[in-house]
Amino acid sequence: MSVFLLAVAILGVSASGPLMAAIAAPALAIAFWRNAAATVLLAPFALTAGRRDLMRLGRRRWGLVVFAGVMLAGHFATWIAALKLTSVAAAIALVSMQVLWVVVIEAFRGTRTGPVVLAGCALAIAGVLAITGVDLGVSRDALIGDALALAGGLFAALYVVAGGRARASMSTTTYTFCVYGVCSVTTAALCVALGVRLTGISGRDWWLIAGVVLCAQFLGHSIINHLLAVMTPVVISLALLLEVPTAAMLAAVFLGEALPWGTYVGLALILGGLVVVISAQGRRVPPPAPA
Repeated sequence: MSVFLLAVAILGVSASGPLMAAIAAPALAIAFWRNAAATVLLAPFALTAGRRDLMRLGRRRWGLVVFAGVMLAGHFATWIAALKLTSVAAAIALVSMQVLWVVVIEAFRGTRTGPVVLAGCALAIAGVLAITGVDLGVSRDALIGDALALAGGLFAALYVVAGGRARASMSTTTYTFCVYGVCSVTTAALCVALGVRLTGISGRDWWLIAGVVLCAQFLGHSIINHLLAVMTPVVISLALLLEVPTAAMLAAVFLGEALPWGTYVGLALILGGLVVVISAQGRRVPPPAPA
């Protein structure tokens, strides 16, 4: 079941790219509305059935939730800015370094990563490079964009690692409600600081944003948040690399775009790296529920 849910999550986040590209509204405003809408939709469940779970949250768990929400907002902000300054291929390749950031963070936490896992990660990242054909820019703006994309991967890694710790004693509904709420507040503050308008969105764009909420938030991030209780951040971050070839395949199906041969090679490399890591690392045993 976990593998099936992970496949659904990858499809969800992959579909969000074409949807967001079709929206004329500013990308940071989209980030706010997708998180705000998900927070409102989750509120009736989190504040009723999950009320007891919310009341049990201590200072440490709230700290993890707030940190994860701010990191998610930081990921959106840096990723969006990177796309405006560097090539899409370079941005995708560098933000995909998320899995290596997770390995580094886990090492600082005292979790040793074996050479087989590192080899699997390197194999999967080679797959991303094969798909994107990345050519890093040399202009000042391109270098800044490359740095922002790399930072976007770091923010995403911190978001996943913090979420894995928070989910050890929180339900999926409670965690997603809280983290989306924090991200909404943070992105709203960023929009105000950067002068990004949150209004004046067309009716067509609202429908597309609703599609992003369904695909990216509920079928993507929310399922990933659920899986953080049964899979390690390394495995999840590695599996998310499949977003690159999946998005290309969706574009081929719905937009009639021809797939270059590198897409198939990259897909095989990413899947191979994922198999290597899962075989070496396995799944994390869920911790017992707190009394």
